[in-house]
Amino acid sequence: MEKVKFEVTLDEAKKIFEALGKLPFAEVYELIGKLNDQANATFSSNATGNRENGYNTKDQNDFLK
Repeated sequence: MEKVKFEVTLDEAKKIFEALGKLPFAEVYELIGKLNDQANATFSSNATGNRENGYNTKDQNDFLK
C-alpha cells in the first residue's frame, strides 16, 4: 500500500486527534495508534532542538498519550 506523509502544526495535529476521537473507536483506533507513534517519534527526535528553542516537549507529548 502506498504511504502519504503529512506535515501539520501541533495545533493542527491536536484538531486531527480531536476529530478522530469523535468517530467510532473500532473504525479509527489503528489510525490513531499510527499517528500517535509518528508524532511521538517526531517529538523524541526533536526533543533536544525543541528544548533549545524554548518549546516544552513534555507538554507536547502529553496530548498524544
